[in-house]
Amino acid sequence: MAVPDGSVPWGISLLNWIGMKWWPHRRMNKLAWHRGGVLALTYLAYTCYHMSRKPISVVKTVLYQNCSGLSPPPDIPIDDNNRDTWCDWAPFDTPDAPTLLGTMDSAFLFAYAAAMFLSGFVAERVDLRYFLSLGMLFSGISCYAFGLAKVLNIHSPWYFFFIQAAGGVFQTSGWPGVVTVVGNWFGKGKRGLIFGIWNSHTSLGNILGSLIAGGYVETDWSNSFIVPGILIGIAGFIIFLFLSPNPKIVGCSIPGKKIVRKIYVEGSSEDDNETQQIDNEIENITHRSRWYQHDDNDDYDDLESSARSETSPMLSVNRRCQDSSDEQAIGFIGAIKIPGVMEYSLSLFFAKLVSYTFLYWLPLYITSATTYNAALSADLSTLFDVGGIIGAIAAGLLSDYSGMSAVTCATMLIAAIPMLFIYVTFGSIYFMGNVILLIIVGVFVNGPYALITTAVSAELGTHPSLGDNSKALATVTAIIDGTGSIGAAVGPLLAGFMSRWMGWHSVFYMLMVSDLFALLFLSRLVYRDLKMYRQRRLAV
Repeated sequence: MAVPDGSVPWGISLLNWIGMKWWPHRRMNKLAWHRGGVLALTYLAYTCYHMSRKPISVVKTVLYQNCSGLSPPPDIPIDDNNRDTWCDWAPFDTPDAPTLLGTMDSAFLFAYAAAMFLSGFVAERVDLRYFLSLGMLFSGISCYAFGLAKVLNIHSPWYFFFIQAAGGVFQTSGWPGVVTVVGNWFGKGKRGLIFGIWNSHTSLGNILGSLIAGGYVETDWSNSFIVPGILIGIAGFIIFLFLSPNPKIVGCSIPGKKIVRKIYVEGSSEDDNETQQIDNEIENITHRSRWYQHDDNDDYDDLESSARSETSPMLSVNRRCQDSSDEQAIGFIGAIKIPGVMEYSLSLFFAKLVSYTFLYWLPLYITSATTYNAALSADLSTLFDVGGIIGAIAAGLLSDYSGMSAVTCATMLIAAIPMLFIYVTFGSIYFMGNVILLIIVGVFVNGPYALITTAVSAELGTHPSLGDNSKALATVTAIIDGTGSIGAAVGPLLAGFMSRWMGWHSVFYMLMVSDLFALLFLSRLVYRDLKMYRQRRLAV
């Protein structure tokens, strides 16, 4: 089934009309303008997705505060029934509230993980402009509905669980959608650096979500959800007006875009084919590691060097925005057979477990481990995401320069383990120590997670073993991120139980062990990267 071509978005049609009317003779680089617009719009979209996810981690600090020792305002009567719960919000007003909050997080994350696999399948077969804009609209509605619980005085736990689960399903429209759109517009050249900078939307969305929620958390926590819900809805309408998911919709031509055809050679042995594959990958990585020596037009050569089959030689034919309706979207089984998909998926399971435990529990941990109030804890938690921005860019740059994505991820995972121990041991002692350590931890925790979910997913989604099938990107992205999202669901759930019964130090030990498992699942790919690096050095 072919992906619908779609029509030119209304906003772009309006901009074209304005340009023809006021600047009819002015020449401009149409491809560069559209690429810039696509990066900006997808960046805006996923920033808003994460902005609407973050408020729950901030509002946890007021849903359950342990009211004993606090002074109630004069307008709240205190008696024996509410002496210890007047500042909490039922049903989160019992001693097992951390467990209940962790379960609520898991309702979102397990729904997200389960729906992600289906979302990638759907994204390959629909117009991504509608897919993203509708997903953002319904994500905004679910976020808004959580805030309405305070306005309408709703205390049923099932209401919160349902809203969180629905939000998790709607949020799955984001990642396969934006990664596929960016993959459609950009070749493999400089992909790690481009994706590393572009992926800062995740951390920026967390920062904005924390700041917006923190601004209302101590006065009216309903607005901590209502404001982000409105903002993501507005952004979804902007996406509907201006996003072009595919270059051919607006008549663009992408340098280096290929139609690749396999030629199977009868009688060729598996050993010969494997040798051919390694040689081709060495050639590809060597070429990619020299990206800084070329301009953007050299994406053509970069793609040409990577257009090889795992099992046979190939011929490549130049393609400039031609119709791809004859290509079939890849199935789930075909996607998981792509070399590296399973290893990166399982590694991301543990890497994302660590990242999302910080996402959902860091403000509450800071509040419990220090004397800071809820607003200051929310602001301080944004430093973890500042480090995440630095880590994502550094990981993308190192991956591009070295051509060894697995080694880059492994190096950061190794560094993350001792930094987690140092942070939980010394981070709460001094304010500046907390600041510095949070940034460093953010670099090493989010760097591998960002690289796997962006550049690695995009590279695997256009793997040479797919031949002329270019419609695997959303499916591969959904498999990798969906598997990681299962880990993201498990982490906050375990953190809720462990923080309640065994203390916060046990939570951080769990995170260290998780990073170790993420490293182990990458070991085969690390060995392969190092082997190819050695062969490249010997070939020089």
